Amino acid sequence: MRSYAMRGAVPVLLSVHLITIAVTRQVSALNPALRIPPNVSSNNMTTLKQTILLLTISVFGLTACKQYQATEVRADFKKYYDQFKVEGSFVLYDPQADKYIFYNQDQFEQTFSPASTYKICNSLIGLETGVIKDENFVIPWDSVTRQNPNWNSDHNLKTAFKNSTVWYYQELARRVGGKQMKYWLDKANYGNADTSGGIDKFWLTGGLRISPKQQIDFLKR
Repeated sequence: MRSYAMRGAVPVLLSVHLITIAVTRQVSALNPALRIPPNVSSNNMTTLKQTILLLTISVFGLTACKQYQATEVRADFKKYYDQFKVEGSFVLYDPQADKYIFYNQDQFEQTFSPASTYKICNSLIGLETGVIKDENFVIPWDSVTRQNPNWNSDHNLKTAFKNSTVWYYQELARRVGGKQMKYWLDKANYGNADTSGGIDKFWLTGGLRISPKQQIDFLKR
C-alpha cells in the first residue's frame, strides 16, 4: 500500500515542481526587478524554491478540499417509508458542515410536484409582492369544513405555515395573481416555474415540478 501511494504521489510532486519552475520564470519575465540576481547563493535559491513549492502545494490542497463534498447515506430511513407503505426520498443539507444526508439518493435530481413544500416559496412571494404584510396577516376562513380540523378557522401566515393550511395558500395565490406568480417563480428559478393547471392548484395537481436538488439550491439562495 505504501509503495502504491508513493507511486501515485510522484507524478503530483513532479507536476508541482514543474509549476514552481514555471512560476519562477514567469515572475522574472513579467517584472525584471523581481528577477533573481546571479549573486544569490545556492542555499538562498534552494530556500526560495522550497517556499514557492510549499505555497503551490498549499494551493493544490485548498482547491482539493473545496471540491470535496461530504455526504452521508441513511439507508435506515427506509423503515419510516415502509411504515406508511410509500416510496420517497430524504435530503438534508447542513451548511455549517457543507454536508448532504440522503435517503434514496437516486431521486435527488428527479422532478416531482412540490405539493405542500411550495408553501415556502408561496409565503415569500406573498411577502415580496405585499399581498401579505407579515406573519400575522389573517385570511378569514371560508366556512368550508375540511378533513383536517386544524384548517377550519381563521389563519394567519404563521399558523397556516405550521398547519400546512392548503386553503390559506390557495387564497394567497389567487390574491398574488397568475402574472406576478409566474414572474417570481422565474426570478427565483424555482423548478420548471410552470403555473399551468390553475393559479390555486398548479403546485398541487398542475404543471409545477421541482427536484430535491433544486429545492435545496432554492433554500440556499
